[in-house]
Amino acid sequence: MEIAILACGCFWGPEIKFSKLKGVIKTEVGYCGGNNEKTSYEEVCTGNTNHAEVVKIDYDSKIISYEEILDFFFEIHDPTTLNSQGPDIGTQYRSEIFYLNENQKNIAEKAIEKNNQKYFGKIVTKISLVKNYCIAEEYHQRYLEKR
Repeated sequence: MEIAILACGCFWGPEIKFSKLKGVIKTEVGYCGGNNEKTSYEEVCTGNTNHAEVVKIDYDSKIISYEEILDFFFEIHDPTTLNSQGPDIGTQYRSEIFYLNENQKNIAEKAIEKNNQKYFGKIVTKISLVKNYCIAEEYHQRYLEKR
């Protein structure tokens, strides 16, 4: 099993979309890239934590590749808008690929290069090492209530 952590706006919609991909075993919403190991929705919304809303994707690389996950990532959001997706505005809604190793970083760089041709060089998606990932507690509560 492999892991991808991606920020592409408000995490609820992308989480559902990624969960439907063949080869995706589990999805989870959370926050990543911020100053602290733990945060809350209220803190993130202040814009002071530097966290992005993210989807953590556990997937089987024998069924779906990291490249294919990134291709889907670029399909389901607008990678040319800085700190916003649709009506959602703020740094937590930025487009960002969080990598766990150098291989993921290299694949992400190639994906941006490939997609930048499609978007005429306007992609603002950042590539960053995973930092301070934490589960969104409101998601965890919602998940527990479904069980």
